[in-house]
Amino acid sequence: MTDQTTAGFLEVRNVEALYGQAILAVRDVSLRIEEGSIVALLGANGAGKTTTLKAISNLLGPARGRVSKGDIRWREEPISDLSASKLVARGIVQVLEGRHVFPQLTVEENIISGGFVGRPSRKALNDSLEQIYTWFPRLQQKRRTKAGLTSGGEQQMVAIGRALMTKPKLVLLDEPSMGLAPIIVQEIFEIVRALNKESGVSFLLAEQNANLALKYADYAYILETGRVALSGTAEELRARDDVHDFYLGGAKSAVPH
Repeated sequence: MTDQTTAGFLEVRNVEALYGQAILAVRDVSLRIEEGSIVALLGANGAGKTTTLKAISNLLGPARGRVSKGDIRWREEPISDLSASKLVARGIVQVLEGRHVFPQLTVEENIISGGFVGRPSRKALNDSLEQIYTWFPRLQQKRRTKAGLTSGGEQQMVAIGRALMTKPKLVLLDEPSMGLAPIIVQEIFEIVRALNKESGVSFLLAEQNANLALKYADYAYILETGRVALSGTAEELRARDDVHDFYLGGAKSAVPH
């Protein structure tokens, strides 16, 4: 794991984001993602995790949001003015919270839809699809099933598989555990770790389940009311009494607001 104080391939510097003209969702957020790492973005519901991810991927617009201050850089280049589709072409893709799939399309049609960004050949598309099925064998069994008829866990896998078809360098994964059975959540996180170790894909995970995320992450940031309250390696944060008490269900556990 590279030292987080060095220049990363993604840097968020003092970012502030607004919804409408007045609702301040994140304020003065700074973070770095090093190439080849898994970084967790932790915090309670409403802490600003989703807004931070959407600020990076330039998806705030549909919700009438915008980055009002700060700077976001990808491999030293400013990217705040690039569209979401151009960011995907550069290697940054977001998997939105809520398992967004095209319900009337089959599992395979959903996955393939992510592969057209780079206009690949039919062979390249098929090769990428087979790689997705290697990572998600459960999806191969359901390849002809309409995505809307699959389980929540399978839909989350479809959404991740579709994102991986873009050949990303960095995946922004928003609340991957939400609403899923623990055994499915563990399966998804194991796949994330395998993708990271075997294929070098970096991940920024926005996750309420701090206990889970810190088992898989290299580094983590904890957001509170739109600000970075704490950051450190996963090992450092697990060892801190205040983090353990407030986020990991310690003896003096409380729900952060």
